[in-house]
Amino acid sequence: MVENVDDKTAYKNENSAMNAITIDCVIFGFDKGSLEVLLVQHAEGISKGKWGLSGGWIYKKESTDNAAHRLLNELTGLDNIYLEQLKAFGDPDRFPLRRVITIGYYALVKREDYNIKAGFTASDAQWYKINEIPDLIYDHNEILDYSLKHLRNRVRQAPIGFNLLPEKFTLLQLMQLYEEILGIEMDKPNFRRKILHMKLLVALDEKQQDVSHRAAQLYKFDPEIYNQLTEKGFNFVF
Repeated sequence: MVENVDDKTAYKNENSAMNAITIDCVIFGFDKGSLEVLLVQHAEGISKGKWGLSGGWIYKKESTDNAAHRLLNELTGLDNIYLEQLKAFGDPDRFPLRRVITIGYYALVKREDYNIKAGFTASDAQWYKINEIPDLIYDHNEILDYSLKHLRNRVRQAPIGFNLLPEKFTLLQLMQLYEEILGIEMDKPNFRRKILHMKLLVALDEKQQDVSHRAAQLYKFDPEIYNQLTEKGFNFVF
C-alpha cells in the first residue's frame, strides 16, 4: 500500500481522497509451474525503497472496487482483472503515523497474459516466488499470508485457478497446479481418482506432443460441469 506523508503524492489533496482508509491488492500469478505474488517498490514517502503490496488511497467519490482497479493499474499497469474483496485490516498500530484502515483485495492471474509496468508512486514492480517473499512494509506480510490461506481454502471449494492451465492439459499438470497453490505434495493415484470422480474433465483422444518422456493423455474441462461447480462449489479434500 502506498501510504506516504507527502500530501502531493500520497493522495493529492484532502478534498479528493479519504485519509484514513486505503486499498491493498494481493495479485497472485502462476508461471511455469510456480505461484508468485506481485510486489511494488515505493519511490517516495516513509516507505521509499521498500517493497509492499500495490495499493493506496481511495478518492471520496469512487467506490472501493473502482479504487482497487485504478490503483492496481496506476502502480503496475495491470487492467481488466477480476478482484475479490477479502476483508478490512484495522490494527491500530498497522501504520506508524496515524490510524489507517485498509481493505484487502486479491486475484489469481496467468502471468504470461499481462505486462507489468511500474508507475505512479512505485519505482519498480516485480513478481516474487511465494517462498521468496522479502520483509514487506507495515502489515503487508500479514495481509499476504491471509490472502494465501483464503486462496487455499477457495481452491478446495471451487475450480478457481483452472484457467491458469492451457486449454488441453495432463492430469500431472493439474496436480502440479494444486500442489503449488496448496503448498503440499500429493499422491498421484489418489489425486487422479478424486479428480476423475468429479466428472469435471473430458478425456481427449490426444496425447502430449514433442516430449522426452512417455506421452500422457490430454484432458479439457467440461464447461457445463465447470460452471455448475463454480456456482455450487464442492469439497475437494486431499
